Amino acid sequence: MRARHAVAVAAAVILGLSACNANPSGPPGETTAQKGGTLRILSSASEFDLDPAKSQSLAITSSGLVLRRLTTWDISPGKPPAVVPDLATDTGTTTDGGRTWTFTLKDGLTYPDGSAITTRDIKYGLERSFAPELSGGLGYHKALLAGGDAYRGPYSGQSLDSIATPDDRTITFTLTSAYGDWPWIVSMPAFAPVPKAQDDPADYGKNPVPSGPYRIASYTAGSEAVLERNPAWKQETDPVRTAGPDRIVFQLGQDTTVAAQRLVADSGDDRSAFGANFVPPAQLAQAQANPAVKDRIVTSSPGALAYLVINTKRVTDLRVRQALAYATDKRAYQVASGGETGGGLATTLITPGIPGRVEYDLFPADPAGDATKAKSLLAEAGRTAPRLTLLVRSDGQWSSQAQALQQGFARAGIQVELRTEEYEAWREHVTSGDRDDWDLTLTSWQPDFPSANGNIQPLFASGEIGGGGFNLSRYSVPEVDALIARATAEVDPAASQALWAQADRRILQDVPVVPLIYTRNSFLRGSAVQNFVIGEFPAYPNYLKVSLKQ
Repeated sequence: MRARHAVAVAAAVILGLSACNANPSGPPGETTAQKGGTLRILSSASEFDLDPAKSQSLAITSSGLVLRRLTTWDISPGKPPAVVPDLATDTGTTTDGGRTWTFTLKDGLTYPDGSAITTRDIKYGLERSFAPELSGGLGYHKALLAGGDAYRGPYSGQSLDSIATPDDRTITFTLTSAYGDWPWIVSMPAFAPVPKAQDDPADYGKNPVPSGPYRIASYTAGSEAVLERNPAWKQETDPVRTAGPDRIVFQLGQDTTVAAQRLVADSGDDRSAFGANFVPPAQLAQAQANPAVKDRIVTSSPGALAYLVINTKRVTDLRVRQALAYATDKRAYQVASGGETGGGLATTLITPGIPGRVEYDLFPADPAGDATKAKSLLAEAGRTAPRLTLLVRSDGQWSSQAQALQQGFARAGIQVELRTEEYEAWREHVTSGDRDDWDLTLTSWQPDFPSANGNIQPLFASGEIGGGGFNLSRYSVPEVDALIARATAEVDPAASQALWAQADRRILQDVPVVPLIYTRNSFLRGSAVQNFVIGEFPAYPNYLKVSLKQ
């Protein structure tokens, strides 16, 4: 199943992302949201496009302020993420083991003009996400809905029969096969209602018809987007949005260093602002050293997985891959990533904060690696001095991180040559599936929804090899594919989680990758900002609950 294939933590612009793990630093928890004031969000993003068909926004950031979906996420510090009803009365019902799902809309849902939000609007909004001119959004549903593989959207007059709306409040989805995580899928942007009469494919994202607590009041490209209250939104129908501020101003095109310096200074309007981007390392160190600022930093618990990819079509001997696992200097990688603040050491594929995760370590060693064990395995394989090529992205910290690993491998007698490429060239290189002139690469991944499905299936199912898929290790094991299929089809959450945990351990027995760290993200707020918190998933603040001191 193809969805989004992105290097998740490379997305440092958080206009369209969301929240993560438990809150090891920052405010202790949530307070009652006070109403009023103007909240400012400082972002390096230059555009503000909320078209749900093109959006990769997760449920608790900018898009969620304006657009509701059938379900949404309940994200709070210290609690596991939960899927909850949003526009729907429940999280869906199935009578055939997960292949057909039905939802009913709540009473009294309206747009600002007083017209009712209907299931026809949700069906149309979802259908337009299949249109080629509206590509780029999260697309899990496209492979899951029956007939979705051949459907090209509604603009030629065609309808997708696997989405049925027998009346204005009922919608039924027929899938190609059973899929237990469908209640999470319908929390994605494409499931926001779009009235057909008000659709303008070219410009809809600049002023979408609102279903959430805010609507776009004005937008100046590259400069500013202003949200104001949506008078049609009813708090009693919404389980997760507190709608504290009267207005929310997204200040676009901000230099991340300058924005962090403004938030450290904490004067004027910046007291009521927060940064949408990760705090740059220099400003983070400055803020942590200042007692007056330190308490305004919010840092996630370990979240997204950074990992070493091993091309199994080139490194075919399991013992060599095991040697790489033992020789990996995770501590050096962690230091190159900013130390403990940058991330916690990783041993599993399923990331912290994902329900059902089981902690284990198949290759116990000192965090700096075990060169002796690695040399022993290489000797067994008859490869005492292997020469490998590590493909490295030129952006961010990837080069310094690769150099840190290179030194550890050298201690075990593994000679690693670094080859650097620009991001787009690197991405095409590693996702093509047929370019096997490299042995190793570095990347990172955070699921698009809080299920272990998102940790495992996109990275290790054989159907994700090549064609832009993110099974970079070219890992193809029928036993694992069958296990993934079982876990995907399982509707019972506990049973599904157990299967994903089993898949996690089974995959790492083959060492197609080496987990390095679970990354941490740090954000900075002004002193008047309240309820600026990070839940257990994902590693970003929950915009839907932020309020201001009055």
